[in-house]
Amino acid sequence: MLPRVNQMLFFEIASADEEEAAAQYKTRIADELEDGLLIENPLNTATGRMKRLFLGDELSVYYLSEDGIKHYFDSHVIGFRDDDVVKLIKIRRPDPARITKVQRRHFLRVAADLEIAVNLSGNIRFVTVTDDVGGGGISFICDGKWSIKAGMEMDCWLLVPYKNGTLEHSSFKAEVVRVVDLVTGRKQIMSKFIAISDSERQKIIRFCFERQLEFKGR
Repeated sequence: MLPRVNQMLFFEIASADEEEAAAQYKTRIADELEDGLLIENPLNTATGRMKRLFLGDELSVYYLSEDGIKHYFDSHVIGFRDDDVVKLIKIRRPDPARITKVQRRHFLRVAADLEIAVNLSGNIRFVTVTDDVGGGGISFICDGKWSIKAGMEMDCWLLVPYKNGTLEHSSFKAEVVRVVDLVTGRKQIMSKFIAISDSERQKIIRFCFERQLEFKGR
């Protein structure tokens, strides 16, 4: 389903500034046009302050349907319109084929080689790369010498790159769900998040969203 008039939109702005890129904003759809959506001036969800948008600003947007499913899409500012005393912002209308649906308890996972630092009990610490990542958990490949078993908890720091060139670090606690011994002598560790803040999870979801759009565009 496409977003409708009066629907709330939540978005992040692509920015080289880490603080700006991590901020989340909310707005309301005021009107629909053939080639775009008119939205009200957005507010920072943390501070309540109004945010000024500029022509060309790239936005990672999501909205929530009545059945609790998040719909993600990419957009950008394409113009402005004065409506009585209110200045509305025109953003590109989403392509239905490029809207990604994510249920509240089911998160998109994508294949990705991201650098991750892992800290387990027993003074086990190492840096490796992921096999896939998602909003609900990650898997990675590591050296076979590490004694890792299902049920173990890990403190992790994940390096998350975005298409605009910025980098984020997402920290979380995960539980090992499954360990697979590979023919190469290495191990594949599959895990689920057991402690992660919404802001840290959103960093990973944003990466997955961008990666999926990249795959669709090939």
